Amino acid sequence: MESRVLYAEIRPYTVPETLEELAGPAAGAVVLPTALDWTPKRVYDLSDDVDLRMLYETVIREAMHVEELRNFLDPVLLSAVWQRLWLPPRARLMWEGRFPQLARRAA
Repeated sequence: MESRVLYAEIRPYTVPETLEELAGPAAGAVVLPTALDWTPKRVYDLSDDVDLRMLYETVIREAMHVEELRNFLDPVLLSAVWQRLWLPPRARLMWEGRFPQLARRAA
């Protein structure tokens, strides 16, 4: 039987050293660069729950450099929405492995 490896299982995901280094905006509108979001919707309103979650899911999935995480993620907002983010399982495990408080908050 042939076993298939999904890209989401092997692709690199970037995780910061600490949540405190995240210094992204906590309010307002955020425009993602095309390196992170190549869809027609690149502007996200942080006061809108769906926009906030979409922005965080996109940044966590697509960031290749820790600076991208620092620029677009806020630690308080991240903790507040973590359990409701739709993320690749490996990305979630990597983040929760480094920041067990995210997993505990979701439990």
